[in-house]
Amino acid sequence: MNQVTSVASSGQAFWSGRRLTPNAAFLLQASMTLGFLAGSSAPTPFYRIYQQMWGFSSTMLTVAFGIYAIAVLLALLFGGRLSDHVGRRPVLIGAALAQAISMLIFATAGDLADLLLARVIQGVSAGAAIAAAGAGLLDIDKGKGALANSVAPMLGTAVGGLLAGLMIRFLPAPMHLVYAVLAVVFVVQGVLMYFTEETAAVKGGALASLRPRMSVPPAIRGALLRVTPVLISAWALAGFYASLGPTLVVSLAGTSSVLLGSSALFVLAGSGAATVMASKNLPPHTLMRLGAAALVTGMSTATFAVSLHSPLLFLLGTAVAGVGFGAGFQGALRTIVTLIQPQDRAGVLAVLFVISYLAMGLPAMVAGYDVAHQGDIARTAYEFGSGVIFLALTALLGTVRR
Repeated sequence: MNQVTSVASSGQAFWSGRRLTPNAAFLLQASMTLGFLAGSSAPTPFYRIYQQMWGFSSTMLTVAFGIYAIAVLLALLFGGRLSDHVGRRPVLIGAALAQAISMLIFATAGDLADLLLARVIQGVSAGAAIAAAGAGLLDIDKGKGALANSVAPMLGTAVGGLLAGLMIRFLPAPMHLVYAVLAVVFVVQGVLMYFTEETAAVKGGALASLRPRMSVPPAIRGALLRVTPVLISAWALAGFYASLGPTLVVSLAGTSSVLLGSSALFVLAGSGAATVMASKNLPPHTLMRLGAAALVTGMSTATFAVSLHSPLLFLLGTAVAGVGFGAGFQGALRTIVTLIQPQDRAGVLAVLFVISYLAMGLPAMVAGYDVAHQGDIARTAYEFGSGVIFLALTALLGTVRR
């Protein structure tokens, strides 16, 4: 009888009538952000394999990375405010199904065109979902929502690349299996999203919201300007590791291990996620100061490790830089979240993520182009690392003056 009662209580914790409870809906939307970011990093360990199979240039390898960031940016610009008008549920259901379709295209890809198509669909759906899911989390619980919006993208980025690397190392047909697993996850998430309560106050003007508009309410503009240097330095760091990290760490180690290549991004994002959880009670301005200082220290250490050809020191510097990534992004996000009105949540978060993805995508594409044409990844790492250090120092001076 006790077991029956326990099962019934567990069911009540997740279901209320025919709808998910608010706690269950919160976990679902956090898992969607995590899953979408995991899907975005899952193809990274396969890029070199695709290049060998299909014989495309290193420049096109950079395009394959950059086109995702561009698709995300376009989706945020055109559809970032849509869920404030039509609701979170329809946007997230559509995005989950589009993600599943992109996974199927990845799994059956036969050439570079298929790869680019999958990345575009993936980026568009992720861009639409990030703002909607982030706003939905804030609708349910503003405090926990800010924490989830900080930690879920980092956990997703860490898990996706590592999962793909582990499958390549230990399981058969990894280039099909990882995408099949993620496709099933996205379909299940879309179905469960159908059973959630709508948390947004649906209003008119959906078509008008599709016009690109990079503006925020006047009460938030000052705070957004203050946190922008931290956002740019943190996400430029993420772009450095997403584009150059796998190739750089294997070249330092003198090996071709895909699993080792995926470790750099995992260490960065995993360290960032752990920092978010450990520092959740610190005030936002302290977090941004800590984040900027850790970015300078970690990136300096990682850049120095390249000159010493030391993969262990490089990963140590990466872990410290991850502390800066987690603390800086959480501090910036919490500074903004406290000022957002419910009807503006998706739109403001869209602007915040546009800044972040521009900072991640543009420098990474330039770095990839430089490696493709100069052929010296160490030199590119010095230049990129120096740029991130300069940005982080600028952010640190701004937080200290503040």
